[in-house]
Amino acid sequence: MGAIDAILRALLPTSRFIDSMNRWIGRCLSWAILLAVIVSAVNAIVRKVLDTSSNSWLELQWILFSVVFMLCAPWTLLSNEHIRIDIVNNLMPKPLRNTIDAVGHAFFLLPLCVIMVLTGVPFFKESWLTNEQSMNAGGLPQWPTKALVAIGFALLLVQGLSELVKRLSVMRGLIPDPYESQKDTLEAEVEHIVDAIEHR
Repeated sequence: MGAIDAILRALLPTSRFIDSMNRWIGRCLSWAILLAVIVSAVNAIVRKVLDTSSNSWLELQWILFSVVFMLCAPWTLLSNEHIRIDIVNNLMPKPLRNTIDAVGHAFFLLPLCVIMVLTGVPFFKESWLTNEQSMNAGGLPQWPTKALVAIGFALLLVQGLSELVKRLSVMRGLIPDPYESQKDTLEAEVEHIVDAIEHR
C-alpha cells in the first residue's frame, strides 16, 4: 500500500507538467477556430465578388478544424469536458464514478491511444515519403494533416496517463479531487442566463 502511494506521489509532478503542457497547447491552438472562420468568410466573399476560388482555401479550413479537433482533445479531457452521460454519471456515488473513470482510462482510453499512435506513425510516414498531395486541383499536401493523427493521440495518451494518476491519487486520498468544485457546463450556463435575466 505504501509503495503505491509513493509511486503516485512521485508521478504527480509529471502529471502537473503534462497538464500545463496540454493546457498551453489547447489555449494556443483554439485560436485556429477563429482563423478558420476568417478563411471561410474571406473565401466566400472572394468567390461571390470576384467569381474565383481555390481548393487550397477550402482544404485549409478543414486542416484548421482538424488541428483544433485533434490537438485540443487532451485539453478537453483535462478540463473534464469530454463526452459522458452526465445525467447517469451524476446519480452515481463518488467512489463508483472514480472507479469508472480509472477503469475507463486504464483499459479503454490508453490502449486506444497506443493503437492509434502505432498505426498513425506509418500512416503519416508513407504519406510523407511519397509527398502525398491533394486529389483536388490546387489542393494542399496531405502529409501534414496525416501527422495530426499520431501527434494528437500521443498528446491524448500522456493526458490520459496524467488523468489516471490524478484519479488514483484522489481515490487514495493523496490529493483533493480537482473536479469536485467544478460546475457542470450546462449548470454554469443556466446560472449565467438566470443571472443575466435578474440584472436586466
